[in-house]
Amino acid sequence: MTRIIVGISGASGSVYGWRLLEKLKGRAETHLILTRSGERTAHLEMGKAAADFRALANHYYPVEDIGSKLASGSSVMDAMVIAPCSIHSMSSIAAGISGNLLVRAADVMLKERKRLILMVRESPFHLGHLRSMTALAEMGAIIAPPVPGFYHQPKTVADIVDHSVDRVLDLLGLPDPDAQRWDGTKGSTR
Repeated sequence: MTRIIVGISGASGSVYGWRLLEKLKGRAETHLILTRSGERTAHLEMGKAAADFRALANHYYPVEDIGSKLASGSSVMDAMVIAPCSIHSMSSIAAGISGNLLVRAADVMLKERKRLILMVRESPFHLGHLRSMTALAEMGAIIAPPVPGFYHQPKTVADIVDHSVDRVLDLLGLPDPDAQRWDGTKGSTR
């Protein structure tokens, strides 16, 4: 079974991490890292506690556990998604500053040439943000901000969230068979 690290930072948009965990349940082995600011944001935005997120994951690691197996290239993980990814986390990863497990696990993904997907959630970007994104892309990361399309004519916020999460699932090689897809004509197909 595919092993995916799901990181959730303190950026607005904790629903992206939640929905990703829901969609990966039973399809991949998930290893969750939830930052303290991610916990706070999830509570403010969704009324969810860290325990709610842990219940969706197969494994959970405290962000302070820099000695966990996820901090080593000898652990066999297939990919990592940070959803949402704060500018702070993105910048730390770009600079190689591994001060917590979220950043260290991302650093391991890069050094081991594994897939690292960052759902960077902030706008607008200044030049320093863009340079960090460029550096990460040059290192092999995929920068995938949750920027939805509207060809599928979303009716709810959940439809908009799913569009971005489904794109990430495509990047993981685990496409959702129910994803709305452009078919070249007006509207989209399932």
